Amino acid sequence: MLRPGGAEEAAQLPPRRVSAPVPESAPRPTAPDGSRASARLSLACLLLLLLLLTLPARVDTSWWYIGALGARVICDNIPGLVSRQRQLCQRYPDIMRSVGEGAREWIRECQHQFRHHRWNCTTLDRDHTVFGRVMLRSSREAAFVYAISSAGVVHAITRACSQGELSVCSCDPYTRGRHHDQRGDFDWGGCSDNIHYGVRFAKAFVDAKEKRLKDARALMNLHNNRCGRTAVRRFLKLECKCHGVSGSCTLRTCWRALSDFRRTGDYLRRRYDGAVQVTATQDGANFTAARQGYRRATRTDLVYFDNSPDYCVLDKAAGSLGTAGRVCSKTSKGTDGCEIMCCGRGYDTTRVTRVTQCECKFHWCCAVQCKECRNTVDVHTCKAPRRQSGWIRPEHKNTSLVPPLQTS
Repeated sequence: MLRPGGAEEAAQLPPRRVSAPVPESAPRPTAPDGSRASARLSLACLLLLLLLLTLPARVDTSWWYIGALGARVICDNIPGLVSRQRQLCQRYPDIMRSVGEGAREWIRECQHQFRHHRWNCTTLDRDHTVFGRVMLRSSREAAFVYAISSAGVVHAITRACSQGELSVCSCDPYTRGRHHDQRGDFDWGGCSDNIHYGVRFAKAFVDAKEKRLKDARALMNLHNNRCGRTAVRRFLKLECKCHGVSGSCTLRTCWRALSDFRRTGDYLRRRYDGAVQVTATQDGANFTAARQGYRRATRTDLVYFDNSPDYCVLDKAAGSLGTAGRVCSKTSKGTDGCEIMCCGRGYDTTRVTRVTQCECKFHWCCAVQCKECRNTVDVHTCKAPRRQSGWIRPEHKNTSLVPPLQTS
């Protein structure tokens, strides 16, 4: 049906050109071969997939960055927090300061535990991911970092509760009345560290992001987070004060106290050495041994999926900073020895003069006077990789102004 006026417009249009019929004997133009078009489409899809796989993965920011903010914890300015973490941050700003102190403490402990290893828990300045791309791999190192970070939060909040720094918690309310141990009966007294509140808040805050993701890596992180929390609880100690004639301990008053965080770090370091490689089950709800014959992981084991890189050379994709310039021990056969630390590349030796205080004497009253002693020592540092030997040269160079004394 034509719209009004359509007949006149149609009459003014030029007549349609009708093509002459093609004789039967004339060859008809053919379309491109279907199989060739399909092959080209498959090749294009394959190239696109390879491109996506080679693109650098996004490194998520983490609550770990709170440790770099110090007292300037502003919830809206902390990158990487999920909604639940941001809600807790806004509701409990004083606890967030304790979380920040705990973050600085566990990072120091991590660096202490790995100070003699190729990967030494190095943090990146002004980087919201704190550790960079090394945490993308589900390795032993990632397992240890998640465990000790969770432990650090528990330790810091528990300590802040019993020291009266937080308004929402105080001493452990469950340590009341009489109790007994191997030495006999005692009364609960003093101020026991409130480990229950520390564990409960750390679980709610630290696990919030992993509970949203619900994939295999999140399952691994949740398991290692729990290992860190239970490690702090493991080293609670019982401290007592004796009452009676001349301290005869006929009566005792006791309380629970946190151990030094170094004990937790040492324990988790041993768990790192014995970490279990696993794979996620098909339903994604549990773990199974990575290979036949491997032992099953227990609740106290750290677990990981991927083998670690060797951390010998700079590798941006793996997050490895390499060991060029690292100090090593010429005589040690362990991981801090030059042979292992430098990955067989050799080392440079620099003679350094160190000034220390010595022969200190106390003078009445009340000063300590010391002499300055100079001691010349040899410092060994790993050589940088050579291009001609197939190594990748690190971008950072040794900026020492002291020329090397000798090489080995």
